[in-house]
Amino acid sequence: MEQLDFFEVPNPCKGICQVNNKGYCKGCFRSRDERVHWYAFTNEQKRNVVRLCHQRYLRILRAKRKQAQDAALDAEPLPYQPSLFDELNDDSSS
Repeated sequence: MEQLDFFEVPNPCKGICQVNNKGYCKGCFRSRDERVHWYAFTNEQKRNVVRLCHQRYLRILRAKRKQAQDAALDAEPLPYQPSLFDELNDDSSS
């Protein structure tokens, strides 16, 4: 018996209770079934649900960061790259 078995796994609910487009709660990242059956789960099952929720959170966080980076790259103008022919086209030197 592990030491963790002596302690009840706390409910990860954040009180937001809204569902994202994948069907996971936006607050705790649990599925509907995980929320409904939480109190029937064993501590081992609850720890597994918390682990899955953490993975879902990290996946969403990485997607948001990538989306922000892509948006920043799209908004940022490219630096001017001089051409080798710029000197030939410059009329001010003649």
